[in-house]
Amino acid sequence: MNEIIFLAGDWPVRTIDALLGFGALVLILLAVIAVVIARSGRRGAELAMANAIRADELEERLSQVLHGQSEASGRADAMTQALAGRQAEMARAVNERLDSVTHRVGQSMESTTRNTMESLRALHERLGIIDNAHKNLTDLTTQVTTLRDVLANKQSRGAFGQARMEAIVQDGLPKGAYEFQFTLSTGKRPDCVVFLPDQRPLCIDAKFPLEAMTALHDARTDEEKRIATQRLRGDVMKHVSDIAEKYLVTGETQEMALMFVPSESVYAEIHDGFDDVIQKAYRAKVVLVSPSLLMLAIQVMQQIMKDARMRDAADQIQTEVIKLGDDLSRLRDRVLKLQKHFADANEDVRQILISADKIEKRAGRIEELDFSKTDAPEGPHLAATVAPELFPRKLQAGE
Repeated sequence: MNEIIFLAGDWPVRTIDALLGFGALVLILLAVIAVVIARSGRRGAELAMANAIRADELEERLSQVLHGQSEASGRADAMTQALAGRQAEMARAVNERLDSVTHRVGQSMESTTRNTMESLRALHERLGIIDNAHKNLTDLTTQVTTLRDVLANKQSRGAFGQARMEAIVQDGLPKGAYEFQFTLSTGKRPDCVVFLPDQRPLCIDAKFPLEAMTALHDARTDEEKRIATQRLRGDVMKHVSDIAEKYLVTGETQEMALMFVPSESVYAEIHDGFDDVIQKAYRAKVVLVSPSLLMLAIQVMQQIMKDARMRDAADQIQTEVIKLGDDLSRLRDRVLKLQKHFADANEDVRQILISADKIEKRAGRIEELDFSKTDAPEGPHLAATVAPELFPRKLQAGE
């Protein structure tokens, strides 16, 4: 038991010392534990009391929570009932809106269907119109092709130009003022002549330089355009020379002739691009006219003929005016006579009224048996006193 276990510095530690120290240490630990237990018991009591207070508070709060829960339940029931009412109202409103929307949709669909049917009917009508237009376009294309074939032939082209000229002349002038294919003293026959007041015919000849104009339009290079221009200028000048040589006869025809170009576009091309040709033709006393200018010239000729007829009838008009003056003079004399008759009739009526007045006065005296008064003699004085009352003014002729 006294064995040395270890050395603590120079002090030897024996077994009994270790046991005693251990026992002392255990006692100290027990004392500490007892103190701790005592303290923990006091703290436990305090904790128990605090827990009891907290339990009371929790119970109170729980009662409040239960009371609030009951109130919340009541409110929830009220809200449930209110929501049920609102839901019923909403369902009724939704049903009404659905019915209204369904009715409107039905009307809209009906209107849309009706509009669609009308649109389809209009579309069918338009399609019919388009079909007719397509048919007309096909017919027009055929006619244009036929016209192109006609104009490709020189003789047919000449007949076409002459037909247009004849239609314009016939529409603008009366019969007898013109003649087609009239033969001149030289044996030449222009397409048409118009007889002006001096009885000298104005010659009109139709020319259609279409081939040269087509070549000019189809030209692509400068050389081709130059050649086509020379050709067109030559063709037009040849036509002008032929008209001037054949249809300008001194003393027989007018000093000027018309060259009719039956196409406005061809005439415009010549007039705009070949001013030198127009000037040369004018100096040769040949005037180029298009269909519109020919109609204007025909109207001018018609007015000239009308003026000439009025000049020729001037003597007759003067004679008729003199006769009209004589008739007016005779009418005036007859009106004056009629006025004199009216004046005589007024005087006779006035005398009759004077006699009637005297008879009335005499009848009154006879009725009263009064013969002391004598009748005033008829004279100017009585006439002056009676006439103004009966006739305040003299009647005029025609009243």
